[in-house]
Amino acid sequence: MKDFADRDVDFALDELIVCPQCDAAYRMKKPGHGERAVCQRCHKVLIAPRRNAGLHIIAVALAVLFLIVGAAVFPFLTIDAAGNKNAVSILDAALAFSGGPMIFLSLATAGLIIFIPLLRVLLTLYVLIPVVLDRPAARHAIPAFRLSEALRPWSMAEIFAIGCAVALVKVADLANVGFGPAFWMFGILVVLVIAQDSFMCKWSVWHRLEHPKTS
Repeated sequence: MKDFADRDVDFALDELIVCPQCDAAYRMKKPGHGERAVCQRCHKVLIAPRRNAGLHIIAVALAVLFLIVGAAVFPFLTIDAAGNKNAVSILDAALAFSGGPMIFLSLATAGLIIFIPLLRVLLTLYVLIPVVLDRPAARHAIPAFRLSEALRPWSMAEIFAIGCAVALVKVADLANVGFGPAFWMFGILVVLVIAQDSFMCKWSVWHRLEHPKTS
């Protein structure tokens, strides 16, 4: 791990990079592919460019897009208790309390585990496809990428997966539980979402959007 951040007080503002974790400010020097710029104080990775990272992110985002649609539509679990068998999709589970005052909770649940991850994927594709193809950035690409990053803490697919795992331990003692296609889709989806975020160097994306001719 190589540190490219060089402390200085006499430099242009556009040469400044600030650690998002501990707010330490550095004079930025762009690392090469495969190298990383690391905060000296908290060791947060500030810049980590990778070759063909954009293509990898787009491929993962497309896979996530199809998995989200499939996981929302296909059966997630089948439950057999006392001869009564029922299949439930993720969308059915999220909107289970769609009547009365609980509708707001249902809409929030559906948004956090389905619609916000879906929106983030669409925004990622909208921003990155023109950049990867060496074309001018899409219209409003900067606000779109900013919105995608702002929604990151509210994309809770992995939290839903953990909650399901805990619930299944208790339900398995009361009924026979079977896993539907959406269960496996959702499991792969969670892994790919984490992989997508790990592939992306946010500084590189911002740099390409703000300085398209110098990237």
